Amino acid sequence: MKRTICASLLLLMMLCMPAQAQEMIIGEEVIEPGIQLVFEGAPKDDVTPHDQNLAEDKTDVHLEVLTTWATDESMDVPEGVTRGGFVAYLHFFATITNEATGDTETVSLIPHVTLGDAMHYARNVSLPGEPTDPYTVTFDVRPPEETELAFHKSWRDAHGTPLFEAQSFTFEGLDFEEIAAATRR
Repeated sequence: MKRTICASLLLLMMLCMPAQAQEMIIGEEVIEPGIQLVFEGAPKDDVTPHDQNLAEDKTDVHLEVLTTWATDESMDVPEGVTRGGFVAYLHFFATITNEATGDTETVSLIPHVTLGDAMHYARNVSLPGEPTDPYTVTFDVRPPEETELAFHKSWRDAHGTPLFEAQSFTFEGLDFEEIAAATRR
């Protein structure tokens, strides 16, 4: 009897607590020259500096792009790069569209550092609608500006410039309800 009551109380406590969820993989892409992009929706977080980041209590989702040199040995990467190493100086923008209402929100994703994912591009986001609505997210990725990254002759001869051409990736029918309800702590 005592064991049943304890089990029931434990189950009730678990149902009343916010879910702790893993990141939601939105999609994965590889762009030349061997840059791997993993697009994720993650639980909201407290990010500093506070005056430049949406407060955790006003955030629905933490959008992320993990950006590394490809780890898959079957993919070519430039000579000298570290597979799995962070690719810096990129520019990301995410346009979130509520598929039910057509409302949109566009944010820039900036470099972040955390335990686990280490360096990545991200932003706390308030969805343009309810977390239960379906969403489309378009991620725009742009190469470093001419003044942000210099290219040695060896690189230019092998890969040219810019680092890559600007590209967009669109993911439709996204359900952020579980991620929006999740917590990190």
